[in-house]
Amino acid sequence: MVEIRVKALTREATEIARESGLIAVPEYRTADGTRIDLAILSDGKKLLAVEFENSYKWIRQRLLYNIVKASRAGFSELWVVYPFQVPSLGWINEYAMELGVELKILGPEEFMEKIRSIRAQ
Repeated sequence: MVEIRVKALTREATEIARESGLIAVPEYRTADGTRIDLAILSDGKKLLAVEFENSYKWIRQRLLYNIVKASRAGFSELWVVYPFQVPSLGWINEYAMELGVELKILGPEEFMEKIRSIRAQ
């Protein structure tokens, strides 16, 4: 079974973000009481919500929930780190766009490459 090392990825991403002048908040609590695995902020601006999904079960429903959480918390970009083959998402991408959330589903290696490229704005 394929798994991702969530704690290690969170730790590495947090360090990279901080070195880039950003604020990384693991286990970010939203105003409505939900939790986002990792939030990347810049001078109070919400840049990026990151969720780690380590199971292929119910992934479409998990993605919907993550999109809603990111939208309600004020994030316009959501990265979901997912080590499995991405299923066809169909209307889920459209729903994310309707809520104003850009959804990206990344493998663990691609996530680390992309996190290195973000900078303070």
